[in-house]
Amino acid sequence: MRILILGGTGFIGPHMVRYAQYRGHDVTLFNRGRSNVGLFPGVETLIGDRDGRLDNLRGRTWDAVIDNSGYVPRHVLDSAQLLESTTGRYLFTSTGSVYDFDQDELPEDARVLPIEDPASEDVNRFYGPLKVLCEEAVRETYGSRATVVRLHVVAGPGDPTDRFTYWPVRIDHGGPTIAPGLQTEPVQFVDVRDLAEFFVHLLESDTGGTFNAAGPTLQETSMAEFLYGIRAITSAPVSFTWVDEAVLMEREARFPLWYPPAGGATRGISRVRSNLAVAAGLTFRPLAETAFDTLEWFRTLPEERRDGFQLHLERDREILEAVGAR
Repeated sequence: MRILILGGTGFIGPHMVRYAQYRGHDVTLFNRGRSNVGLFPGVETLIGDRDGRLDNLRGRTWDAVIDNSGYVPRHVLDSAQLLESTTGRYLFTSTGSVYDFDQDELPEDARVLPIEDPASEDVNRFYGPLKVLCEEAVRETYGSRATVVRLHVVAGPGDPTDRFTYWPVRIDHGGPTIAPGLQTEPVQFVDVRDLAEFFVHLLESDTGGTFNAAGPTLQETSMAEFLYGIRAITSAPVSFTWVDEAVLMEREARFPLWYPPAGGATRGISRVRSNLAVAAGLTFRPLAETAFDTLEWFRTLPEERRDGFQLHLERDREILEAVGAR
């Protein structure tokens, strides 16, 4: 297939490029040429901008498009309309942030966020609602040739957010470690490589629809299973102390992938249901594999980047001492 990727040089894009190439597909990138220039020297890159500089896409044909860089509905509508007659399927990368998290669980037909200001293009303020409008632009333009994948937290080698990465690094550091909140609270993420394979599979099978992509299994993974699963990849001596949510909130202590208060207005954030995606071909690699590979990648980063990684050891030591004193 001839696949056009809008973006392609950030975090998830490179994994998609590599897997598409592995599958024998011909990939073209379209981006501003500002980040990771030269990452794929053998891949055609068209330079442009989502905001009015789409001319390099004119007069070309592709079998499918992966839109990884659509945040503003106007930009997405412009590219979708321009490519509608010259491409087959349009796969839009959306987000679980389109949902209202004040729900018990989040299947694809769960309630999404209201559009408070349809004219706004303030992505920082209206990230989720703007993604809702982006999805609508793709569906209205492509109809049955539209595919939307709503991502949860994306983990794995190359992750710039440190949300998942924090835990393998912290547990590998060893020592007394806070395990936040309830042992039974669910944790969700999706490995970027599983995501890349799913995207390419959707294009190869010409599958339309809207899909959640959240793992690491179809069933819920508890915080206890998550932490002890990561512990299995390292020989560092580490001990977990479960600290109540109330104590952590009183001290304004936050931990990645932990969303207090349990059962509150954000209770659905880690109860995203991915049954439709699994039925369509999404698979999950083991938690230990994601954790091990992420830790190995982290160790290859420049020393300055690793030294700046926030583990909050002093904060946690104070909390553990306080808990132990009660």
